[in-house]
Amino acid sequence: ITMEGGTSFHFITDGIETAMSLAKEAAGDKDVSIAGGAETVNQFLTAGLIDELWLHVVLVTVGSGARLFLNVPRLAMKIVQVRGTDLVTHIKYEISKK
Repeated sequence: ITMEGGTSFHFITDGIETAMSLAKEAAGDKDVSIAGGAETVNQFLTAGLIDELWLHVVLVTVGSGARLFLNVPRLAMKIVQVRGTDLVTHIKYEISKK
């Protein structure tokens, strides 16, 4: 799917390793960003494919949902940046490769 402005989305059904490989190829020397819900992020964290995590905390109670870090092995994370507004806090973590 190509959006107005030129952003393209590709849907991969072969797994996260294939998706990451294709994303890196398409990005060249640029960074690859992963967007998605907790289940998507948890898969990439578990596979060790994320080296930086931007967590956006919004104080809204929705009742239920998927949990971030559920069944993810222990991670060595270091906070490298925190910023926010009255509505949201952005926390940037560096994830160390063990």
